[in-house]
Amino acid sequence: MAALPSLHHMSDVLTHECGIAAVRLKHPLEWYRERHGDALWGLRRLYLLMEKQHNRGQDGAGIASVRFDMPAGDAYLTRLRNAKRSPIERIFDDATQPARALGAHALATMSALELKRAMPLLGEAMIGHLRYGTHGGRGQSICHPFIRRHSVAARTLALCGNFNMTNAPELFQTLVGYGVHPVGESDTGVVLEKIAHSIDREHNHLRAAMGAGSLRNLEGAQLVEESARQVDWKRVLEWAAEHFDGGYVLAGLVGSGDLFVCRDPNGIRPAFMLETDEVVAVASERPALTGIFGVDDSLVRPLPPGHALTVSRDGTVRCDRFTPERPLRQCSFERIYFSRGNDRDIYRERKALGRNLAPIVHQALDRRLDDAVFSFIPNTSESAYIGLIEGIEAIQRAHHADLAWSLMQCGELTRDRLEFLMDIHPRADKVAHKDQKLRTFITHDAARKDLVSHVYDITRGTVNPTDTLVVVDDSIVRGTTLRDSVITMLSRLGPARIIVASSAPPIMYPDCYGIDMSHLGRFIAFEAAVNLVTARGQASVLDEIEEACRAQADLQAAKMRNHVKRLYDLVTHQDLCAEVARLITPRGGPWSGTVEVVYQTVEGLREAMPAHTGDWYFTGDYPTPGGYRVLNRAFLNWRGGITSRSY
Repeated sequence: MAALPSLHHMSDVLTHECGIAAVRLKHPLEWYRERHGDALWGLRRLYLLMEKQHNRGQDGAGIASVRFDMPAGDAYLTRLRNAKRSPIERIFDDATQPARALGAHALATMSALELKRAMPLLGEAMIGHLRYGTHGGRGQSICHPFIRRHSVAARTLALCGNFNMTNAPELFQTLVGYGVHPVGESDTGVVLEKIAHSIDREHNHLRAAMGAGSLRNLEGAQLVEESARQVDWKRVLEWAAEHFDGGYVLAGLVGSGDLFVCRDPNGIRPAFMLETDEVVAVASERPALTGIFGVDDSLVRPLPPGHALTVSRDGTVRCDRFTPERPLRQCSFERIYFSRGNDRDIYRERKALGRNLAPIVHQALDRRLDDAVFSFIPNTSESAYIGLIEGIEAIQRAHHADLAWSLMQCGELTRDRLEFLMDIHPRADKVAHKDQKLRTFITHDAARKDLVSHVYDITRGTVNPTDTLVVVDDSIVRGTTLRDSVITMLSRLGPARIIVASSAPPIMYPDCYGIDMSHLGRFIAFEAAVNLVTARGQASVLDEIEEACRAQADLQAAKMRNHVKRLYDLVTHQDLCAEVARLITPRGGPWSGTVEVVYQTVEGLREAMPAHTGDWYFTGDYPTPGGYRVLNRAFLNWRGGITSRSY
């Protein structure tokens, strides 16, 4: 059964970045029971970190926990996953069920070992994952964490991550060359095996060197324990990530008690870390950490790109570079749409995106606001909408100040004129409201389109027949939801014109680093460009691009170039906007108004978020060689009518 489309976005569903969480307690469980009155304090922090990031995981969730100092015969690493509705709640309900059965007295008096034996998920080191699938379908079996089990705890690994690798097949063949027999070619499985192999390599390295080191006179359990203590995680991850091509944040939990979180060298995927006297914690979003642990934003730091945060079993905390330095290319879509907007910087950036739209929208309105109504859909666009209103007011203020000064200079400034000029506020109304109840009860394809058309309820009477309705969207990907439901719904308000203002530039190229946007032919900007060159008799450029793409298809990714740019070079920004507007305009309805589209510029995007230069889906400028290979394959797939994933 196909999954329901997301109904929270004005344009189209984007499956995208997953979320991670990690909690490493700095003290024994009894310490938290004494200080907080709750031996389950750490487990509950993990739950809260995941719940505060549930926007990053709609398809499933999972957690893994390592319990320190478990006697031989007892399990030390436990995992729990769920892919049903409300997976986070289900997982932690199951994880804490034994505590409810034990009762308050037992929880207050049992030893740590007794508690951990009664509660398999109650550990000192824990990781959690929220899955928003980009590949591999649905189901519990593909939810993270993945586990590589070994008879030696220090070689047992649980791994979860927010990542996509563009070169999973090559990594697979590398493992085969090592003599490893990986099962499946998914990037998750391959990355798990690659890191696990590097862990084995590290232990073999340590044992080979034991004749000259501290392991020389050890054997048996003492040798295993000492080699586990000496593992150099910087070296392990250097070996493992040597050929990684993609965007990633990986969180690993080793059976011996070590924990690591590492981030790709371009900083494509986000990760934030916090260390207090109680805990070391990591999350994909900063507000989750500041809110859950009640700390100031300044204490929560980004995990530096190309670095690994490690916490060893003895509590030593390190943050070391494990990959060569590369240009910083943090994902801009993360800021535009994916992350929750209560991060202070993201809120400011989204408002700046809206302000940067103001001159474009003002020009589209012919600088007349008397008949304009401003609104937004979806909720993720609200911050940009606020910024747009502020920008429009600033333009009006400056314009009216000039008029007032001119009238005053010639003695024609009257009280009535002054009152008129002081009115700089545009009309702003919430013209649509989301009906949260209409989310998942219809599942078959025939009814899905009808469901989408009823997700929003309109506020009738907010728009006059002569008005232009300006609606802010965070991005326009495929445009099908705009055409099939949103524009139709808004047209029932009866405006003369609808202007859709996108806070993001046109999406013209596929992504392969975390966002599931690999099908080039599904982008409405690409469709518009193809329509334009075809209508002008320039369709031969598509044959030329195909020939160039085929000529480099077997080259190494590092030698590939972006030939698709030649299509967009033939199309002006204004023409592209006009054709997108034509494509999203519903046909055959009673409404006789017009639709226009205005986009953020790339320059406006970069000005709003200068630290997040990952804009390859807008510019075609990819941060790793694998991106160009994906683009090349995406174009050839489109030309060949192939609908499979391009990476």
